[in-house]
Amino acid sequence: MNLSRIASPLALFALAAVLLVSGCKNQQQGQPATASAPVPPPMEVSAIAVAAQPLALTIELPGRIAALRVAEVRPQVSGIVQKRLFAEGSEVKAGELLYQIDPTTYQATLAGAEASLARAEASEYSARLRAQRIAALAKNRAVSEQEQIDADAAWKQAQAEVAAAKAALQNARINLDYTRVVAPIAGRIGKSQVSEGALVTAQQGTALAVIQQLDRVYVDVSQSAGELLQLKKKFALNKDEGEKPLTTSVKVVLDDNSEYAETGVLEFSDVSVDQGTGTVTIRGIIANPRHLLLPGMFVRARLSSERPEPTITVPQAALVRNNRGQAMVMLVSAQGTVEARPVETGQNVGDHIVVSKGLAEGEQLIVAGLQKIRPGAPVKVAAPAQAAAASAPIAKKSE
Repeated sequence: MNLSRIASPLALFALAAVLLVSGCKNQQQGQPATASAPVPPPMEVSAIAVAAQPLALTIELPGRIAALRVAEVRPQVSGIVQKRLFAEGSEVKAGELLYQIDPTTYQATLAGAEASLARAEASEYSARLRAQRIAALAKNRAVSEQEQIDADAAWKQAQAEVAAAKAALQNARINLDYTRVVAPIAGRIGKSQVSEGALVTAQQGTALAVIQQLDRVYVDVSQSAGELLQLKKKFALNKDEGEKPLTTSVKVVLDDNSEYAETGVLEFSDVSVDQGTGTVTIRGIIANPRHLLLPGMFVRARLSSERPEPTITVPQAALVRNNRGQAMVMLVSAQGTVEARPVETGQNVGDHIVVSKGLAEGEQLIVAGLQKIRPGAPVKVAAPAQAAAASAPIAKKSE
């Protein structure tokens, strides 16, 4: 028998028994059989406490300038234009003579009307005397009752003819006066559509000229009906403690991004919605002493509420976008982990942005270290939370 072949299995068995006993002993002493991976410490981030601050709400909308008053000058009688008595583009006063239409035929008509009136008055005088004489004879029964009735009827007819002649005379005077085409309102007059010698007709469709008042102008902007309700809540319907309606100021931003010097006020919003576009016209009024704003000019109207409202603003650097383009912020939850939350944003306020929905005061907003964290990861605030960074200025520009 080969003793070496028997000893080798016995040695292996003895070694396995020793290792098994040693492992059981270590487990009894509380020592793990294998070492576990170390847990990483929470990531340090910078955070601020969300806080609301008074802010004058502002919104910027595209608009168009419109004249305060517009008058189209049209002839009310037909004739040949003899004179044009204004300079195109000049300022005219109400009642100022603009055109002179040939008055010759209207002067002749007036003279005929005056003659007709004189004839009617003479007939009325004769009919009145005859009626009075017949009436005196009728008292003595010298004439019949029918003759008296006929005399009275003739007198009344003569009186009616006098009244008709007076009306014709007045109409002739009015037509003669209409040969002097005057300015219906004061303002700046545009180019003339006719020159001397042109034939014009009464109530023609083409205006001779257009006068516009530009010392004050309208700023008309269009807004969807749904957004208008939000605007009314923020601006038009704001009340102070005395239930006095608050005004909404209007600033005009020109094409070169410069701000017009004058400040206007919001005057009214249209009472109906355009069925084709679903929009409502909002109209502001603004002073225009130097006539820099011209009708038809496209501008941007900046509406600002009179009373500041508590508003939450956050640094723009604290906003991130998900793969759908939705605005998100990262918060420190009560459990000390990262919470991703979608928010709705509003106007820009310097380096801050208004958050209209999604945040509440007192929540911890992560403002730095966003690239090193992920939702659900444990974090540690590096410095004590402070009230929202420095106060944001009143908005100068809106989205």
